[in-house]
Amino acid sequence: MKKIKNIPKFDRPREKLQKKDAQALSNLELMAALLGKGVKSRDVFRVAKDVLKVTENNFDNLTVEKLEKVDGIGLAKACQILSAIELMKRLLTKDDVKIKTAKDIVKLVEELKERKQEYFLTFTLDGGNNLIRERTVFIGTLNQSLVHPREVFADAITDRAASIIFVHNHPSGNLTPSREDKLITERLIKTGDIVGINVLDHIIISKNGYFSFKAEGILEGKNTTG
Repeated sequence: MKKIKNIPKFDRPREKLQKKDAQALSNLELMAALLGKGVKSRDVFRVAKDVLKVTENNFDNLTVEKLEKVDGIGLAKACQILSAIELMKRLLTKDDVKIKTAKDIVKLVEELKERKQEYFLTFTLDGGNNLIRERTVFIGTLNQSLVHPREVFADAITDRAASIIFVHNHPSGNLTPSREDKLITERLIKTGDIVGINVLDHIIISKNGYFSFKAEGILEGKNTTG
């Protein structure tokens, strides 16, 4: 068995990655680094080799059950591999995301539903409604004195964005926009008009779903840009 401890330290996957970078590792070494160790009857490289055979050109149809058929892969390792693949796919495709409805944004911020603090995010878009960048602008209780239009739009101007969408969560689960939420939105819309960046929507998200200012008609008559 080709045990990690029997390999010269500078040739071990994780040490090699640390000293050089991930690009210096072969696919086999990358998978071995992800798995960490093998099992009693099989070293990590043998397990990694079999996993690569299963995953090769088959990412879209890969399941926990298929991975568990590999000798040395249990539920925990299968979930670890699938999570790494899904994260990679999301990061690689995020730049090509086209925003058509509020649901397209909600899909990108599902984790906000479980957050215990309020988060205020911005999504900048180009003229074709393609996502340029997502940013967390503020964390804490949302109020007008803390959400500065200058900070919110500074990055949007740098991005040369045509439009912007705001998102924040309600840890309480209540989706009804507060008076403060409405005042902040109006203030940001006015700033958007001044700098020429259209405010497309303000979305409130919670464990109970989401609320779209645009879908509810709250933005109508307030936005003069675009």
